[in-house]
Amino acid sequence: MKSALNLRNVVVALVIAGLVLLPVYSALTGKVFILTMFTRIVILALAAASLNLIMGYGGMMSFGHAAYLGIGGYAVGILAFEGIGSGFIQWPVALLASALFALVIGALSLRTRGVYFIMITLAFAQMAYYIASSLSRYGADDGLTIYKRSNFGSLVDLSSRTQFYYVCLGCLLGGIYLIWRIVNSRFGLVVQGVRSNEQRMQAIGFHASRYRLVCFVISGTICGLAGALLANNTDFVSPAVMYWTRSGDLMVMVILGGMGSLFGPVIGAIVFLLLEELLSQVTEYWAMIMGPLLLLIVLFARGGIMGLLGRLSRG
Repeated sequence: MKSALNLRNVVVALVIAGLVLLPVYSALTGKVFILTMFTRIVILALAAASLNLIMGYGGMMSFGHAAYLGIGGYAVGILAFEGIGSGFIQWPVALLASALFALVIGALSLRTRGVYFIMITLAFAQMAYYIASSLSRYGADDGLTIYKRSNFGSLVDLSSRTQFYYVCLGCLLGGIYLIWRIVNSRFGLVVQGVRSNEQRMQAIGFHASRYRLVCFVISGTICGLAGALLANNTDFVSPAVMYWTRSGDLMVMVILGGMGSLFGPVIGAIVFLLLEELLSQVTEYWAMIMGPLLLLIVLFARGGIMGLLGRLSRG
């Protein structure tokens, strides 16, 4: 019982409760902006959680993860532009397109290790960025406006801020549950074993490359879902969403919250995006303040915020 009530678990429970009750607070106070802001936070937390699957548990430092955000978003935007507004078509296409792109990138990049793997994933993401920038029919550099959100008939109305928020939150919690099941399955244990000692895992009969590739594809697919949600949230998609700096933001969220922890990316996304919002209201040079703050947190909170909470619980 004592271990179940440690500080880290209490914080996670409070965060989940806060996210669930946020629309109620927004309705009671009339602060619509906070619901809009946290919808974006929840979506990017899902993208960060998908990156944590390969980076925190699989040891794959991908610097091109934002490409799947863009692919998922463009799948929704392009289909909407062509007159296909059904979410039952748009979202599966977004997932499939992201999975196929992840399969291609993974099949090529997982042949390498270390900095070479990072650079290849970055190169593929930049290639996707430039391809999107050249799609003149779909706005090119200016991006593509989505005039109507995905239609799910009478099942859910995404034009309602509250319903859309709960859809995003449901996807986040469902994604975390899926990652938890993967990490604690035989498959997930092999992936973590490959991260620790690939040669030993191969010596006892596991095909390391196949396990890493499947994990990579699952991660890209989950991020593609986040991209579909993000496109619906902003009613707009542009090549900027898959630029390398967005991949860097996702990595910071994972590291800040705690790599290899289930809810670390969620905590990291909330802290990172709230700091960004608060500092941007104080000064236009907010990045000069944000950088040192994040550096201090990473230096003095080894294992991220979740690691710090774990140490405080033991202390």
